[in-house]
Amino acid sequence: MEHPVTWAYLLDIPPIWQSVVTGLFVMAILLVLAVRARSAVSAEGAIVPDAGLSARNVFELLVESLGSLAEQIIGHGSKTYVPLLSTFFIFILVSNLLGLVPGFGPPTSDFDITFALGVVSFVVFNYYGFKEQGMGYLKHFAGPMLALAPLIFTLEIIGVFVRPVSLGLRLFGNMSGDHLVLEIFTDLTKVGVPVIFYFLGTLVSVVQAFVFTLLTLIYIALSVAHDEGH
Repeated sequence: MEHPVTWAYLLDIPPIWQSVVTGLFVMAILLVLAVRARSAVSAEGAIVPDAGLSARNVFELLVESLGSLAEQIIGHGSKTYVPLLSTFFIFILVSNLLGLVPGFGPPTSDFDITFALGVVSFVVFNYYGFKEQGMGYLKHFAGPMLALAPLIFTLEIIGVFVRPVSLGLRLFGNMSGDHLVLEIFTDLTKVGVPVIFYFLGTLVSVVQAFVFTLLTLIYIALSVAHDEGH
């Protein structure tokens, strides 16, 4: 199968930097949309929703939905984490969907990008854990039995450090596989059949963005939960 020509290739961007540059392009798109949404919210009469589809309506829908989900899982104080979770979901979703646009490859099909997202998630949920509980956060890793504490602590620490890798691999594997399948069937059939895989690709893009965000939310919930709620 002939590899598709992308705009990054035409601009002679080195392959190692193509995903990074595309990721920056996604960030630029989101910044423009965020500025438009903020202007709409700050304008006079902003309490009235915009008519039709707009950046403000889309962002409000996504943020409110994630806020409701965070409230169900974390409970009191969940609003603190909604901006981060919304950023994860929107960035990953747009990055995934960009791979369905001819001439673009999804940044999330590069493990360097997905692993970096996993590392950010790792840093954040540990930061909130220590912020909420101080050094008592480490007690979660010792288990309920003192005799087994050294073994359980070792296993738990290994599990925590594996999380960013598993998050990155899951997102990378699904998106690179989805993009490869779309390329193959588009190259073989040209017309008609690829539409089905574009639909499936859209579904996969949404699901994978949601899974990454949900797992991050769960990790935060586990980190900030006290002993009685852990």
